Amino acid sequence: MIRPVLAFAAVTALASAHLTAQDRPRARDLGVAPGIFTPGEFNAITDVAGVRVGHTTVVVGDSIRTGVTAILPHDGNPFLDRVPAGLHVGNGFGKFIGSTQVSELGELETPILLTCTLCVWRAADAMVAWQLALPGMAQVRSINPVVAETNDGGLNAIRSRPISALHVVAALESASGGVVAEGSVGAGTGTIAFGWKGGIGTSSRRLPASLGGFTVGVLVQSNFGGVLQVLGAPVGKELGRHSYRNQLMQERGDGSVIIVVATDAPLSDHQLERVAARAMLGLGRTGSDASNGSGDYVIAFSTSTDVRRRQGEGPARAVRMLADDAISPIFQATIEATEEAIYNSLFRATDMSSARRTVTALPIDSVRTILRKHGVGGR
Repeated sequence: MIRPVLAFAAVTALASAHLTAQDRPRARDLGVAPGIFTPGEFNAITDVAGVRVGHTTVVVGDSIRTGVTAILPHDGNPFLDRVPAGLHVGNGFGKFIGSTQVSELGELETPILLTCTLCVWRAADAMVAWQLALPGMAQVRSINPVVAETNDGGLNAIRSRPISALHVVAALESASGGVVAEGSVGAGTGTIAFGWKGGIGTSSRRLPASLGGFTVGVLVQSNFGGVLQVLGAPVGKELGRHSYRNQLMQERGDGSVIIVVATDAPLSDHQLERVAARAMLGLGRTGSDASNGSGDYVIAFSTSTDVRRRQGEGPARAVRMLADDAISPIFQATIEATEEAIYNSLFRATDMSSARRTVTALPIDSVRTILRKHGVGGR
């Protein structure tokens, strides 16, 4: 895709360099490998061919701790070459721009942006402007931007609404395949999960040829509460940090999680809604309680050209999609990848301080001890 030119130096000036992260493991480095299926090459959403991820991390002064994460479904113009999509709302306490049109038409016509709660409208406006400037868009009069959020106000001066158009465009234009940065980056810069530093996490599963050979990739923005468990081990309970541990502190565990599921399986929008719903099972395995104040959203899309919706092709469309009887392995892969992506968001996150507070990262050595005690993991 040919993109408008942006002076990236301006973005650098707006967002100070992110603090150097210590080398922290992913879940599999500790032997935490949920499920039965094997990850793809990068164990990331980018294992689904064509999917790209970009981050802009915004750390400024002693109070701004936020960012933007962009997920692009393919390397073409997403408005002219649309992918089917399905949305599941686990708990609707949140802002998910574009959700009603996705539910109505069952398709994406923009990338997916993740950011902070009070920045969703600025992010949406910036992405619309970016997309209108792309080749082939001169006659377009309507765009449905898809932007989701979690509230990072515990660390971030969220009322300043610090996300700018430059941050959004930088995330979109820097998006790439391969390894995906995780933890305290992009939209995960200021998030908190289970009382520990949350962030961005990703994972994937590749089905064996006998089950279709399809790939499922998941990316999460974790910022929610509950009682953390890792492969069933009561990590949050044993570490003494979880929702309601001290009612006088009013630690209710409110927050949100956004889960993005990508697959190359040829699925309809209705089938993708069903896939999205299964991601909640993976979320539940980690100990989430989906509290009243938590916006828990899942959006799933298919990159398969068999179900692609190209504009200007005429009134009829030939579609070849997977039979419902063959979809259960994709459900399983989604559950597994969601669970592992959430673990990765925690394991890879680093301590984060602001004028408001300091949030520490999950203590890896303590987690390793707890896992060994309960006979799970193995490293």
